[in-house]
Amino acid sequence: MNEKSILANPAPLGLMGFGMTTVLLNIHNAGFFGLGTMILAMGIAYGGFAQIIAGAMEFKKGNTFGVTAFTSYGLFWLTLVFLLILPTFIPSFQAPGQLELAAYLFMWGLFTFWMFLSTLKLNRALQFIFLTLAILFWLLAIGEYNPLIHTIAGYEGIICGLSAIYTAMAEVMNEVYGRTVLPIGPMKK
Repeated sequence: MNEKSILANPAPLGLMGFGMTTVLLNIHNAGFFGLGTMILAMGIAYGGFAQIIAGAMEFKKGNTFGVTAFTSYGLFWLTLVFLLILPTFIPSFQAPGQLELAAYLFMWGLFTFWMFLSTLKLNRALQFIFLTLAILFWLLAIGEYNPLIHTIAGYEGIICGLSAIYTAMAEVMNEVYGRTVLPIGPMKK
């Protein structure tokens, strides 16, 4: 038995860390509650570290897409939290303005769009996650200048995050039951 066949699938961990943190942040973006320690803690621990762990596990499995996605988005969450809190702890670190945040979000949207193109060879669930995430980043970039677009981005982000949660649970349940309990769409050939 080779080592690859005995390794667990790290994707549900990474998808759940991404999905839950994305839903919570976008409930805030939609205007339901403020940006507090609950979201920041999720961004550090589950959105950040859990995805980095999943990325390291994907590395061990030899999955370039998985290691790139999970590690990158784990680091996204950590950088986002640092952007938000570092200026409060180190006064000489200036908080990013609208233009800086818009550029940051635009670049993440561009990266995500390129990752989406790779999902065209993968299942429909991943295609949906990455496409809605690219749209989310670009809406948030525009939303730096337009509060209505920012709110719309929040709702779109909730959908994106819920799709990641669904995909994570589908992968867990389908593996546990040894059959398709929750479909994620066929793989492209």
